[in-house]
Amino acid sequence: MAIHPPSNRLWWKEPIHGIELAWIVIAFLWGLFMFFFMIAWHFIGQQNLSNETYKIKPEVYAERVEAFAAEFQAVADDGTPLEEDGVPVVRPPVGGDAYILARLWEFWPILELKKGESYRIHLSSADWQHGFSLQPTNINISVHPGYEHIITLTPTESGSFGIVCNEFCGIGHHTMTGRIRIVD
Repeated sequence: MAIHPPSNRLWWKEPIHGIELAWIVIAFLWGLFMFFFMIAWHFIGQQNLSNETYKIKPEVYAERVEAFAAEFQAVADDGTPLEEDGVPVVRPPVGGDAYILARLWEFWPILELKKGESYRIHLSSADWQHGFSLQPTNINISVHPGYEHIITLTPTESGSFGIVCNEFCGIGHHTMTGRIRIVD
């Protein structure tokens, strides 16, 4: 901010100093580099999920998830259906589709997947916008009602992975969790 106005009111016609011009060129080239590298990083960085998204009515998606859970619910050696805290444990077919429903305040059902096998994971919400954050991996998706998100997932480690809602969804948000179990 100048105290006195410039003596030459046509300041934009003044020649640009060489150092200033060099910094402008460097900033412009850096901006171009970053723009194209963000696109390239999607392919070479293995950081971003390539997912599919389709419109679907929430009640139709909920019916699909319930049918999926009923068809593929895991059973114990004695023939009783496996559940954890009243939530069914579901074993989808290897290489097949697996469905998870986000709703106040749970991710339903619990999936049991095989290590090293690929699955198409379908995600949608029955009510509000929720966040799907698979812990401790770096998979984060905003899950919206009316949209079915599909990601391809190939587990590389066995264990139990927590699902956390990372979009505030109401008074029970802090209790909104789920699980994916990976077995050998």
